[in-house]
Amino acid sequence: MYDLTPFCFSGMMVEYHVQLTLGEGEKQYMKRTLQAPIHFYRKFISPLKPPTCRFYPTCSQYALEAIEVHGPLKGSWLSMKRICKCHPFHPGGIDHVPPRAEKLIHNDQSA
Repeated sequence: MYDLTPFCFSGMMVEYHVQLTLGEGEKQYMKRTLQAPIHFYRKFISPLKPPTCRFYPTCSQYALEAIEVHGPLKGSWLSMKRICKCHPFHPGGIDHVPPRAEKLIHNDQSA
């Protein structure tokens, strides 16, 4: 389902922000679909390579956790950012998945 909400009003032109809303079942399906290749990599490809990861947790573990905590879209984005840091000029170190930000619910009740 698509949710069209006014995003910005400038003069006579109104821009709309299109937000895709997924149900819980669809989110779980997307998470599992994105995590499947990572599990395959960890089981079959990673054991063939020497351990050279400069981060803790490893990028594959980070990706699994990011997708689980933040969902398929933001989790994939965080994973890609982490993989882009994996190069000889980055010092590496401990880099945990950031916690999920709680959404603030404004409940205006005048007494």
